[in-house]
Amino acid sequence: MSGDYEDVIYEVGGGRATITINRPERLNAFRGRTLEELCDAFERSADDESVGVIVFTGAGDRAFCVGGDVQEPTRTMREKRAGHILGPRLASAMRNNGTPIVCRVRGYCIGGGNELNMISDVTISGTSGRFGQAGPKIGSAPLWWGAQLLPAVVGEKKAREILFLVRQYSAQEALAMGLINAVVPDEELDAEVDRWCTEILRRSPQGLRLAKIALNAATDTLYSSVNHGMELMALNHVYGPEPQEGISAFQGKRAPDWRRFRDGQGPEPEPARGRSDEGGTA
Repeated sequence: MSGDYEDVIYEVGGGRATITINRPERLNAFRGRTLEELCDAFERSADDESVGVIVFTGAGDRAFCVGGDVQEPTRTMREKRAGHILGPRLASAMRNNGTPIVCRVRGYCIGGGNELNMISDVTISGTSGRFGQAGPKIGSAPLWWGAQLLPAVVGEKKAREILFLVRQYSAQEALAMGLINAVVPDEELDAEVDRWCTEILRRSPQGLRLAKIALNAATDTLYSSVNHGMELMALNHVYGPEPQEGISAFQGKRAPDWRRFRDGQGPEPEPARGRSDEGGTA
């Protein structure tokens, strides 16, 4: 697939690889193809000895990434599991390639976008940056490294606040809690990213690689939790009534009705389907 991208822009020059999610009309929400192309781009950069630092960003001014595209027509269990194989592959390509990743953020960095922020090594945001998770708003949870990494990044209590209240935080608030490394005015963002990259490129490639692998050692123990979470997400996102309600409410621009899931009524029954003698759906 190398070089044949639709959702991603991959550029190399001056010792840097720049990987850009290129779906600005969807606020850089990722679909299956996006994840596959990101996997290829990060793996490609790891194999390129001329690359000493990776800049990871999103096209346009409105968002770095707002997570998974809920309008992607992926409905079957087989399709969902295929998509969720790509998530761990992408995280591994980012965490294990030995090259520092600088995440550049403007605008929204929400849901799976914030998980990509945490998987990156350092993050520099413009003042327009907005950070947070979305899972419980749509009947799910950020089980692709989000829930696992948040306590390590911001502490247990703050992680629970972020996941339970599902608030959005300004770039300055994200900086104060340790979710990002620096905040600058949007018009100075590229220059600041350039300064960080220049400093990294002055360091020993082997030293950086050893440091990154050692720094990852403690959170590498979370892989089993992530794998379990991805399977739960595949099940829940296809058949779960709460995600169906949450996503339907989001797409319909209405408040989700969670009351029936708390008062013992459970989900509304699905319409009965007839079945043929062969056991298939009629």
